[in-house]
Amino acid sequence: MRTGARVGGGGVAGFGVLPFSTTFFVLSYKLHGVGSCQWSPPHSGRHRRPARTIHRLADNERVNDLDSFATLLTDEGARLLAELRDHDAADELALATRLRRDHPAELVSAALGQARLRQRAVAKFGADDAARMYFTPNGVEQATRTTVARHRARRFAELGVGSVADLCCGIGGDAIALARAGIRVLAVDRDPLTCAVARANIDALGLGELIEVRCGDVTAVDTGGYDAVFVDPARRGGRGRIFDPEAYSPPLSWAIGAARGAPHAALKIAPGVPHELVPEEAEAEWISDGGEVKEAVFWFGTAPGTVRATLLPAGDGLVGAGLPDPAVRPVGRYLYEPGGAVVRAHLVADVAEAVDGGLIDPMIAYVTSDTLHETPFATAYEISDQLPFNLKRLKALLREREVGVLTVKKRGSPMEPEELRRRMKLKGPHSATVFLTRVENAPTMLLGNPV
Repeated sequence: MRTGARVGGGGVAGFGVLPFSTTFFVLSYKLHGVGSCQWSPPHSGRHRRPARTIHRLADNERVNDLDSFATLLTDEGARLLAELRDHDAADELALATRLRRDHPAELVSAALGQARLRQRAVAKFGADDAARMYFTPNGVEQATRTTVARHRARRFAELGVGSVADLCCGIGGDAIALARAGIRVLAVDRDPLTCAVARANIDALGLGELIEVRCGDVTAVDTGGYDAVFVDPARRGGRGRIFDPEAYSPPLSWAIGAARGAPHAALKIAPGVPHELVPEEAEAEWISDGGEVKEAVFWFGTAPGTVRATLLPAGDGLVGAGLPDPAVRPVGRYLYEPGGAVVRAHLVADVAEAVDGGLIDPMIAYVTSDTLHETPFATAYEISDQLPFNLKRLKALLREREVGVLTVKKRGSPMEPEELRRRMKLKGPHSATVFLTRVENAPTMLLGNPV
């Protein structure tokens, strides 16, 4: 068992609650269009997502079909999209009526849908790129953040990689980051609309000399002429998310085989992947961005057996030292909340050693210490009160302290934060943080504030 494998609990970071037999095998997904699939299994129709219709404020036309998308690439489509860049969705119905006086209804419909997708994409791609790129509804929802894609591209560049076969490329998010790092890319996807969107994005960003988009089955691609392979299997079908790794498109076993056959490779997966699935010859990296865990990556051709947590945007990295699980000890003056990537990587023991601390419970990823230490891998709180789980006592204490703003954190507790805040009837000028958790397996509330 890897270091910290028993440290879990409820809430966001919990991974010790479910037995392995009930653990979901979920791999993250990225910029695939509707129906995008990289592999043709028998009776593949069972796993294909049907075309979706996006219901807009102004109309109910289809937004994600190839013909409608083609109208956006015309000069008229480009001018219309530029006009709609900062449009207000609240005025969309009147705006659509006005635009249809001078433009074809199909083009107006497609442009309004694309403009809305671009606005949603700002959070992941930034305002400048989002305003020039093209998206499908799935593309925005499933997109890799630019900060994460840029980090992965930087790692490839540091390995001396000059060319990458991006298999299951989606609309091109990772290919764009790789090209901007100076890496030549073959981007492959099977879905025609997805490939059309990827080509449009590459042209819009001026990266056509570095990226070739190929529409086809990734399992038939010869990657022998490339320095590295990047694989991100599709994991959604007609009935939603697929949990059987061998039902992925392409199957997980094929993706790992493709990675093993290249000098360097990265296999993007979901952060909840069980550590038991990490191949022995792979490095496993868990990545968070802005405190939110985004993905895990199996790296091949780097440092076999290494476990790493990377915290973006700062880029702080913690490499596991193979430490045993920390000892359980009484709650001290300070409580440390390890970052989500640290918890997913099972590196809580490394944080505990750095702050001279221990666990409050063998199944909870909270570290306690009597001393304050600076670390980018955990947030420190000074604890003022420890009491058994009792809402009446907590309410009285918060009233006495005149707490009007309460941050609720939970690991190992079934109570929802919003329900607790509602029942506290908060009022006052002060703020506090309450941890709903377990201390030596007893339901406990810890009250404090961040340091």
